[in-house]
Amino acid sequence: MPKVAIVTTGGTIASRRDGQGVSRPVVTGPDLLGSAWTGTELRVVDVMSKDSSSITFADMDRVRDAVTAELRDPDLDAVVVLHGTDTMEETAFLVDLHHADPRPVVFTGAQRTFDHPESDAQANLADAVAAGSDPALRGAGVIIAFGGALHRASGTRKVDTTSLDAFRSVHPAGATPQRSLDPLRWHPISGTRVDIVAAYPGADRVQIDACRAAGAQGLVLDGLGSGNANPAIVEAVRDCASAGIPVVVTTRVPNGPTSATYGGGGGGHDLVSAGALFSTDLRAGQARILLAALLTDPEHTDLDKEFDRRSRIDPAPRIS
Repeated sequence: MPKVAIVTTGGTIASRRDGQGVSRPVVTGPDLLGSAWTGTELRVVDVMSKDSSSITFADMDRVRDAVTAELRDPDLDAVVVLHGTDTMEETAFLVDLHHADPRPVVFTGAQRTFDHPESDAQANLADAVAAGSDPALRGAGVIIAFGGALHRASGTRKVDTTSLDAFRSVHPAGATPQRSLDPLRWHPISGTRVDIVAAYPGADRVQIDACRAAGAQGLVLDGLGSGNANPAIVEAVRDCASAGIPVVVTTRVPNGPTSATYGGGGGGHDLVSAGALFSTDLRAGQARILLAALLTDPEHTDLDKEFDRRSRIDPAPRIS
């Protein structure tokens, strides 16, 4: 009989609505599971009960530590993490970056609360447990199981606020059966400040300067198009590079890779010339997690090389 640990963190999947229709994560692990499970041995570990919009780097570290602790059991087949959808892509990616065990870790959650008459909570949980119990997924790293689909954590993001099929991978082929990169050595990211700054028409350097003044150790620029900004932002990036503060460029465009091809004073080519790094496929949320993880590891001093290597998501066959 497969043995799966269920790590709970809160989120919509663990929420009920009060008399005013306000959702709060109040359902504990045993109640979430109910009594209808057969064929799989489940062990519940309640780690926290939070809306994922409130989750911090310290909380993400706690989730990673809980997953690692459960995997010390040699008889365990997988870990399933129940998580809110707002920041699931970030926590799942952090765990994946450091996941050095062939057994899969599967994240899932829900778009509708536990007490909703048409909740997707139980279906997503069942899919996640089934994925974790599937021998074909050994070596797959961290997976997001949601809305009937499987996605590898890297390069996956939430794209719809209400749809039951809320997540999309960078490449529509979906999850991969084998990891392509070696895991990073574990260092907690709590205490590391990495801020996200948006580029938009007419943006000046005020946000970047404010983040630097607040103690940012790195920045992610959510750029325009294929990774572009304007001359004022380029000069601010140049000043960050001179101060030893890495700036990673991604894009607000949902699909497609970034490319440092445009000049004109504020294009991607100019940003690279000013010292910026480019995140090829990862969007701002996961780019921030990768930068924080690399900044905490003194072994990875060539950030440009590591970011280029780890932000490229290769297509892979879908797991069905």
